[in-house]
Amino acid sequence: MGGPTPLGAKGFPRPLLDLSPKSFEKTVKAAFGRTLRWTKASDSNNHVWPWWFKLNQNQKFFNPGLSDGSRDSPIPQSDIDLLEFPLNLEYLEAEFFLYGSMGRGLDNFAPNLTMGGPKPLGAKKANLDPYTRDVIKQFAWQEVGHLRAIKDTVQGFPRPLLDLSTKSFAKTMDAAFGKRLSPPFDPYASSLHYLIASYVIPYVGLTGYVGANPKLQAAASKRLVAGLLAVESGQDAVIRGLLYEYALIRLHPYGITVAEFTNRISDLRNKLGQEGIKDEGLVVPKKFGAEGQIRGNVLAGDEYSIGYARTPEEILRVVYGSGNESTPGGFYPKGADGRIAKSHLQHS
Repeated sequence: MGGPTPLGAKGFPRPLLDLSPKSFEKTVKAAFGRTLRWTKASDSNNHVWPWWFKLNQNQKFFNPGLSDGSRDSPIPQSDIDLLEFPLNLEYLEAEFFLYGSMGRGLDNFAPNLTMGGPKPLGAKKANLDPYTRDVIKQFAWQEVGHLRAIKDTVQGFPRPLLDLSTKSFAKTMDAAFGKRLSPPFDPYASSLHYLIASYVIPYVGLTGYVGANPKLQAAASKRLVAGLLAVESGQDAVIRGLLYEYALIRLHPYGITVAEFTNRISDLRNKLGQEGIKDEGLVVPKKFGAEGQIRGNVLAGDEYSIGYARTPEEILRVVYGSGNESTPGGFYPKGADGRIAKSHLQHS
């Protein structure tokens, strides 16, 4: 054994692990009742696509559901505040991904979830390749589910005014680089532009869930946040993974690498949050990589590779772009909603 864990637990010796191909083959065979053969599909340009490209739209998949009976327990007001606050981020993600992949938003697909809130500013369909569009479309529907899950637990509030315009993202990128990019950054211009813009969003929300988790009291609240955190983390991992493949590619016409974009965005969020390092780009100095052993940083984490936590106040400072939880701006021109966000607006 290599000593105590970061949390001080003694643990136990490593058990015997079978990671052989035969072991995995047996598991897959048991799942399908037969031995599988890999198939591929390709398009007219000879791009090779995995199985998802040939999905039968009528195929039915088993969904075990999420019900565990925990909703029956009462939810204290402090939990309600912490559960409602992330709706601000979930609205933002849902609209950005819906518009980016399909050119329409919640008003078309789930108008009841908006509760009459104002339509987003400047959101539009992005110029995405088929693979990226498929991934973003999945994210979009996941975000619709997140909104439903939260509103099934707490009352929630109407969609706040969101600024998803090119100008809003361009302003964020200019702040990240400390200069005006020419031409202004357009998140909808290409798949790579859109993925870089997407790098700005889910990670902020997941750090909020990490921060909220230890403050929750009710079982239903903890179950909900754990489930939301799992999928938000997955989205962030997919975005970072897709970008990491192009880390050293220079984005036209700026001549700036994708890795540099992520590093600058993370640095900006750290600066705005004002609570030290809670954000890391795709390539970091080796001493900041996992166990101080590697520069590649496809997942962000602290010295133990554990996710960073942010408070609602830190998140507001970041998404407002002002560094002040009482000064709206950025993606929320009129401020975020919910008791926590409004309490700071009242003090402005």
